[in-house]
Amino acid sequence: MRKLSYLFIALGILVILFPKANEWNEDRKQSELLKEAEVLNPSIIDGYKRLSSKLAENTGIETTRGPSVPANETDPRQLPIATISINRIDLKLPVLEGATRDNMKHASVHMSETAALGQTGNAAIAAHRARTAGRLFNRLNEVKIGDKIIINTKGEQYSYTVYKISIVAPTDVSVLKSFENQKLLTLITCDPLVNPTHRLIVQARQST
Repeated sequence: MRKLSYLFIALGILVILFPKANEWNEDRKQSELLKEAEVLNPSIIDGYKRLSSKLAENTGIETTRGPSVPANETDPRQLPIATISINRIDLKLPVLEGATRDNMKHASVHMSETAALGQTGNAAIAAHRARTAGRLFNRLNEVKIGDKIIINTKGEQYSYTVYKISIVAPTDVSVLKSFENQKLLTLITCDPLVNPTHRLIVQARQST
């Protein structure tokens, strides 16, 4: 009889503890999913490595002439997908798709591996920090928290507000992380202007 009583008591405790144990298990799964979500896609990491190596090239770029294309041909990769404007530094640049060497000679570029401009996720735009004042991302270091960045695509305009400015190692891909339901924009260039060893990162969140 006593054993039966103990059994009922044990069952009662299990009934009481089951919802809590289930909640703990769900919390554990949620935590694991969040960690997985924060792990960058390998393609983004590879794309950032390629971008970083290109930023390290021709950091004193001065030329305004684009790549040579035959007069009767149009290279679709050279057609701008958007423009980027930052009033504080009198910046207005075309944005080309893909961080290729040719694209980066005369424009800013959207990292194809990152989110589409204006959409949920973290969209990255990079450009050389040319030594000519005002050219490409030369004055990006003058941007302040709270400044507006305007992206104009065909028929759409997106406004972002700068919330973070940092200088990171060229291998630091954490700046490209996405966060649930947020529409982020990350601008990337070299730092310092001469003999750069790091990357200047300006991060903005889409204004509502």
